Amino acid sequence: MLNNQYKIIGVMSGTSLDGIDLAYIIFNFTDHWNFKIEKCSTIAYSKEWTHVLQNLVSNTSNSLKEIDSDYTKHLAKVILDFIKKNNIHDIDAICSHGHTALHQPEKGVTYQIGNLKELATLSNTKVVCDFRVQDVALGGQGAPLVPIGDKLLFSKYHYCVNLGGFANISFEENNQRIAFDICPVNIVLNHYVQKLGVEFDDQGKLAATGNINTQLLEQLNTLDFYKEPYPKSLGLEWVKKEVFPLIDVFSIAIKDILKTFVEHIAIQIANEINKKENATVLLTGGGAFNTYLINQIKNRTNNKVIIPSTEIINYKEALIFGLLGVLKLREEVNCLSSVTGASKNHSSGKIYLP
Repeated sequence: MLNNQYKIIGVMSGTSLDGIDLAYIIFNFTDHWNFKIEKCSTIAYSKEWTHVLQNLVSNTSNSLKEIDSDYTKHLAKVILDFIKKNNIHDIDAICSHGHTALHQPEKGVTYQIGNLKELATLSNTKVVCDFRVQDVALGGQGAPLVPIGDKLLFSKYHYCVNLGGFANISFEENNQRIAFDICPVNIVLNHYVQKLGVEFDDQGKLAATGNINTQLLEQLNTLDFYKEPYPKSLGLEWVKKEVFPLIDVFSIAIKDILKTFVEHIAIQIANEINKKENATVLLTGGGAFNTYLINQIKNRTNNKVIIPSTEIINYKEALIFGLLGVLKLREEVNCLSSVTGASKNHSSGKIYLP
């Protein structure tokens, strides 16, 4: 008989490199899923780890294996510290995304470091992880995976948009969940603002002082990715190949790059959320704190844009990877073929015992 309550630690590390998000969540199932985030924390990366993670795509396969082992040990320590600090005693499983090193689904490749069995051994806890590989093996994009959580936990909103390293969207259409990556967000904004010695553009204040370069904006908006049908997803490799070189051709001030790129993000998001009228749009992820970006999105839509609690903004992905792990433990579907393009719905992930 299946449990109706699960006490889970959800763990997420995203492409924007904000840090490792951890959430201790109690899930309850009656006729639908409910959740309560009991404890949550983000552990920032050291400069050394930030440098390593920023350059994962340029490593050899042997180097990646070594980094994977080191990262798994680091992840275990961060999780154990979180458990100890918050005096957590009752855990059914740790459900972890890991950190994406390679994502080239068109080549049948996706690799997230930190998903080794060692994580269960070091934490002395059951671990559910490595959620993307099976989907790619079934012909899917292996991303985005969050939409199953949008469907089961946030169904009252017409659109769920997450503003992280990339913007992604999920919604119901013809009784199917549809989801895809819209465009890059913090992975580009942070890259340029860090050249000024700060980690991110606080509330978009710097972007607000810039000027839009219309030629650059036009070229960004005509990138081939935006014409492709879904399912589709983006990765750092694509940004390095298509976006950075395009921007770097223009010798313009960083504040102008930021303002132009924010405008680009707002246009691409509005293109999607304006397909329905009188819709509610839930905005989460680190970009939800970028006041200037949010205002630019609001300026381009008549739909109702909702910014939830800080807890949901920061920990929605950790929460949903916790749910993905619970669904895997129950052998229930946690990957939707309508979202990823896989040959079938399936229950993805690996379960490791300590």
